[in-house]
Amino acid sequence: MASEALIVVDLQNDFCPGGALGVAGGDEIVPIINRLVHDFEHVILTQDWHPAHHSSFASSHPGKNPFETVQMAYGPQTLWPDHCVQGTRGAEFHPGFVHDKAELIIRKGFRPAIDSYSAFFENDHKTQTGLAGYLRERGIRTVTIAGLATDYCVAYSALDSVGRGFTTNIRLDACRGIDLGGSVATMVSEMKAAGVKLLDG
Repeated sequence: MASEALIVVDLQNDFCPGGALGVAGGDEIVPIINRLVHDFEHVILTQDWHPAHHSSFASSHPGKNPFETVQMAYGPQTLWPDHCVQGTRGAEFHPGFVHDKAELIIRKGFRPAIDSYSAFFENDHKTQTGLAGYLRERGIRTVTIAGLATDYCVAYSALDSVGRGFTTNIRLDACRGIDLGGSVATMVSEMKAAGVKLLDG
């Protein structure tokens, strides 16, 4: 339908097995997402796109390790292994992902001093990506989200989508999670409570 869009979140090499921040089973969703891309008239992608030495990298914080948390000006920030660095193979989309149909790519995390999980906002929850305006101008009112990772970029995108007034679905069968300390269950509960519709095929 013309009023619906598929948003594919961060289906990139570094988030798939063997990548710098590989999500278990991350490559298993590629054929599912390829089928979804075929079924939707509007397809939008997000792409993690960090400069080297990004502030969210543990390597930028002497004495800190990946998955520790630090306080940034905008609040708590999980530190990550260096990943999805601009222009590297790790930042490229998975080679099996057929994405020629995509009409828009939202790059996120390119500002050195702030991370970005959501397709709609940077992690300060103030700086917008412009996606909400794009969807409205195209007359899109419903979005379906799939990709990596369930408990971070997918969940934050879904929560912000609902918050911006869009009917929001998550295809859980087309997502995989990092699951730090039960984070998948936590974020699934938050999405349900916010009114996100969770679909499993």
